[in-house]
Amino acid sequence: MGEEHPAANKVVVEFCASDMPDLTPQQKDKLIKLAGPRYNPSTDIIKMNCEMFETQAQNKRFLGDTIHKLLKEARDGKDTFADVPFDFRHHKAKTRHEFPKEWLLTPERKEYLEARRKEQLQLEAERKESGTLLDGAQLIGKMLASQPVMAVPELVGATPVGSRGKQRLR
Repeated sequence: MGEEHPAANKVVVEFCASDMPDLTPQQKDKLIKLAGPRYNPSTDIIKMNCEMFETQAQNKRFLGDTIHKLLKEARDGKDTFADVPFDFRHHKAKTRHEFPKEWLLTPERKEYLEARRKEQLQLEAERKESGTLLDGAQLIGKMLASQPVMAVPELVGATPVGSRGKQRLR
């Protein structure tokens, strides 16, 4: 329709801190501390996004430069940030619910369910033969056929009265 989506220029980059082969463990720790809330300790992924600029190319370039600066600072040995503790308060771990073992289908349970299905199908066939099985589509058709057709309501016109456009019914 000619309109652009507000997030059309957004660029997101994710990378794993452990996948940087040239980083020592101390440099990796410094990178994680520099990334701050962009680091997910559950997945070991740093996720960054940018939508400041008008085009995706500009946002992509900005993110690339930011990552290069982060890596350069992480490799810098002047300050190792060893005295700064890790802070993962921003991360809320997702609870994963385990499927109860009691709910697993055992061969005995499968046989029981199959027997119940066959029994239900047999009862339905017997009801169909005896005429006691109700068909919803037929019932609705009978009800609609037995109802009298309602007349179309008559429309009443209104004419404006006075200078303010008030309307009065005739």
